Amino acid sequence: MTSSPAALLDFRDYRVVVAGGSKGIGRSIALAFAQAGASVSVCARGETALDAVRHELASFGVTAHTRSCDLADAASIEGYIREAAETLGGIDVLVNNASGYGFSDDDEGWLAGFNVDLMAAVRASRHALPHLKKSSHGCILHTSSIAAFHPGVRGPAYAAVKAALNQYVTSQALQLAEYRIRANAIAPGSIEFPDGLWDRRKTEAPELYQRTLAKIPFGRFGTPEEIAHTALFLASPLASWITGQTLCVDGGQLLTG
Repeated sequence: MTSSPAALLDFRDYRVVVAGGSKGIGRSIALAFAQAGASVSVCARGETALDAVRHELASFGVTAHTRSCDLADAASIEGYIREAAETLGGIDVLVNNASGYGFSDDDEGWLAGFNVDLMAAVRASRHALPHLKKSSHGCILHTSSIAAFHPGVRGPAYAAVKAALNQYVTSQALQLAEYRIRANAIAPGSIEFPDGLWDRRKTEAPELYQRTLAKIPFGRFGTPEEIAHTALFLASPLASWITGQTLCVDGGQLLTG
């Protein structure tokens, strides 16, 4: 007898690590897994935000771990993954969610994206791999962007790095298939949340905000919770035959160019 879809979204025996999860999409992903019963570890740079997230996670009665980590620094990532695995007793799901928001077309912008959006994902995956190999449901999720699929005049570095991340996902999935570890990416469209990029642009760049909103067929910006729901699906047995894919979650935004 097959399990019901609801039962397949039960994460009570899962250990989930979210690299970059103190606010926005990462925070929502961490909370969604905790609400579904998973033990969760989160890292970010800001201690205050991490403290708040840890208390929110613990309110679901699960093991909650946080640690400050500079995801642009290789040694910091290694130390975080090691501590998270020790605290949780292993790793079943790794979520690479950090972004350096490298929008400027200068060396600083390119390096911010390369070091955080791409290399942090590579390094965290590398250090989590020994633990994922021991899991019966190992899974890696990366946060990409629909910017990877079309030219970006406002952020060529960001678009190029996210495209590189998508390519890495395909190679990673093929490489890890022999260990039955799945690797996928989620490409959000424009997501709005308090003090997030689009929330700030509403007042700082209202014309850009309205122009972007007009290109979303569903007539609104997305929410972090909608990305979190997708993450739960991709990490669950419901997606057991999905690997090497980048799933756009954008209310049809990509369809309009």
